[in-house]
Amino acid sequence: MLIVGGGGCGLSASNFLSDHGVGHLLVERHADTANVPKAHYLNQRTMAIFRQHGLDGPMTAQGAPLPKFGALRWLTSLGGDRERDGQLIHELDAFGGGSLRERYAEAGPVLPVKLPQVRLEPILRRYAEEQNPGRILFGHEMTGFTDHGDRVTAEVRDRSTGETTTVTARYLLGADGGRTVGQALGVPMQGVHGLLDVTTAYFSADLSPWWREGTLLTHFLNAYDADLSSNLIEMGPTWGRHCEEWVLHFPPSDNLDEEFVVARIRELLSLPGLELTLHHVTNWTVEALLAERYRVGRVLLAGDSAHRQPPTVGLGLNSGIQDAHNLAWKLAAVLSGRADDSLLDSYEDERRPVCRHNVDWAVSAAQHHQMMLDGLGLGPHAPAGRRERMFASFFDPSPLRAVVRARTAEVLDTHRAACHAHDLEMGFAYEDGALVPDGTEPPERAPMRDVYRPTTRPGHLLPHAWLSRDGERLSTHDLIGVSTGFVLLAGPAGKAWCDAAAEASEKFSVPIATARIGEGAEYADVDGRWAAFRGIGDDGAVLVRPDNHVAWRSVRARENPAGLLAHALSRILDRQKSGAEIPTR
Repeated sequence: MLIVGGGGCGLSASNFLSDHGVGHLLVERHADTANVPKAHYLNQRTMAIFRQHGLDGPMTAQGAPLPKFGALRWLTSLGGDRERDGQLIHELDAFGGGSLRERYAEAGPVLPVKLPQVRLEPILRRYAEEQNPGRILFGHEMTGFTDHGDRVTAEVRDRSTGETTTVTARYLLGADGGRTVGQALGVPMQGVHGLLDVTTAYFSADLSPWWREGTLLTHFLNAYDADLSSNLIEMGPTWGRHCEEWVLHFPPSDNLDEEFVVARIRELLSLPGLELTLHHVTNWTVEALLAERYRVGRVLLAGDSAHRQPPTVGLGLNSGIQDAHNLAWKLAAVLSGRADDSLLDSYEDERRPVCRHNVDWAVSAAQHHQMMLDGLGLGPHAPAGRRERMFASFFDPSPLRAVVRARTAEVLDTHRAACHAHDLEMGFAYEDGALVPDGTEPPERAPMRDVYRPTTRPGHLLPHAWLSRDGERLSTHDLIGVSTGFVLLAGPAGKAWCDAAAEASEKFSVPIATARIGEGAEYADVDGRWAAFRGIGDDGAVLVRPDNHVAWRSVRARENPAGLLAHALSRILDRQKSGAEIPTR
């Protein structure tokens, strides 16, 4: 296996493949990991994936916990001594923080973490190199490749020496942001290439006298100059008031000279005397793109090579890591001979519709945020006279103006579709792929995607519930390890299904662990959450894939359970048999 690209997606894929026992080589053209923060929010599903692979500990240790980032704020400015400088316009709980925390805590064994890529990628690289020594090659670029039908050959150049090596692999994964692999395949990126131009400055400064702790992102709506709209994000390594590093996004500027950018930062923050060190400044374009295909022969695309979206909702890096997680167990099953090559077709069938929805949602959320501000008269595109009147009305202390503030708060609260999107993070489902549909309808999704409804319907994420066995507390997600195996979860009267799983495991040479949950079974349902969401009777069963998505279920006991389960597993592992009917006996 050859991975091209050593960013968050490629390094995650390396770690997951190593855990599945898949030999691979990773090449990355840069000499080191990211030198700018980039993405910084690891959502609950992504953190659960890292937890499954034993990677969550260092990320939680280095990252910001929810109390340090679980809010979104709109301010007039950070500092300044003018009448309306430094004023709070609105605050909204976000991404599992504040009033959302209990809901998120119930939904998974781990909570979201804020950890910028500049700190995430070194963790992923360190673990990747430990598991796959000598085969994580930074400073190496792939200069070309050929798909021969039964293998891929690629030319890899050491950028420090110029030496070129030919690499032969069964499959190639393009996780290079679309720079080489996707273009070489001729796979079109469909969508909008230029939604918005942005300038980003990465700098160090002491903002402790002015910073309000607990903010993921702060939008500045300047009361005096519409061109001074911007947003500020803390980037660690200390979190909270004494954070050292920051990223400021602001309207595009052709002048990236250090003196100009430093002056611009001071102006945008209304801190004319601020001492700061500028690390990096760049202009970039927000895109909304989806690859037409995720697989061409023996070449697969993931991460930014397959999809790019506005940073709103924080889905870009998370989607890429989830791509890698979806693909890793399938590659392991195919390369070990346990599954047909057609299983890899399910990668596109499953991930592309989810990522299409993510891209569309991110665009919608970004557009809504802008229209919402302009409609209120607070945004940079609102007429100047209206903006001036709105700011004056908003901060007028008279009782009559309280209604202005109340209405503004209600409108800004609709931004929860971007920062309360729990169902978008956890509730996505695969409707077609390596699964056996059972004919049931999915749970109704809340229009704002702010309510996650767990279910064991095939294609959905296995609901999290706390279990107990011999005094040990563990999540249902802990029953699925990092190997290529499946797990069958049965009710307390589901012994026949467990016996059937043992037969199917031997027949297909696929590890299938079993667990009966409920009263009198080996696993106790600690707080009744499993009973609430299991979707099966005491004699039913749920088959779960190595990526914690449900592959098949039977609500009740059935005749010939061994035959039924074997047929279901055959359909899951061989997409060429996906149209076959499951026998009833």
